[in-house]
Amino acid sequence: MYRILLLTGIVLFIGCKEAKIEPTAQEIVDRSIEICGGENYLYNTISFDFRGKKYQSIPQGNQKILQRKILTDSTEILDVRSPNGFERFVNDTLVILPDTLATAYSNAVNSVHYFAYLPYGLNDKAVQKRFLGMATIGAAEYYEIEVTFNEKGGGDDFDDIYIYWFNTKTYKPDYLAYEFHVDGGGQRFRVAYNERIVKGIRFVDYLNYKSPNTATPISSIDSLYTNDGLELLSEIKLENIKVTPDSYN
Repeated sequence: MYRILLLTGIVLFIGCKEAKIEPTAQEIVDRSIEICGGENYLYNTISFDFRGKKYQSIPQGNQKILQRKILTDSTEILDVRSPNGFERFVNDTLVILPDTLATAYSNAVNSVHYFAYLPYGLNDKAVQKRFLGMATIGAAEYYEIEVTFNEKGGGDDFDDIYIYWFNTKTYKPDYLAYEFHVDGGGQRFRVAYNERIVKGIRFVDYLNYKSPNTATPISSIDSLYTNDGLELLSEIKLENIKVTPDSYN
């Protein structure tokens, strides 16, 4: 009887040891944000250049004022997206824009800032996260997470679908993909590279790929990448990155 109980105990022990419990999508994102910058995202003014335009994110309580500045020989255009809405200033003069144009400019400003600070935005209130399983890209293992958005608070593109691949060892999002529906729709796959840490915040550049076959589910686009089935569309580079502590903290 003792031997039977002992053998049963050993079997149960081995079974429990082999049963690997994966973290939840929320736990993965929380860990990633902590590793990639944590509270440094909240309490610092961040500025960078992207494709000839200057961007700045300024803390305002638990929110941010997002800016984009476009300079020419004779004109300075300052776009400001704040909790109160969107405003455009041309040579320091407020310009009244049609709602459709203001929305387009606001979304463009938000998009650049959003990708620059990933994974920080993945805990926004409108975000819905779902763990899809494990994936292998190259020689590394990844947690694959789907991100969708509530219609309320999710913006004009709330029906877009994002996939993130978090390295199981570093918890950093090395790859991301998204499926969009405006302008005829399409799919993109981004590969993070040129990682640098500025005042405790992780910044990366991206190789931006296009999928020629939108019939492939966005969650499987990594297989197209590993089999050279994607077309390199562009490079996304952040330059002159500066992180300045907020004087009020």
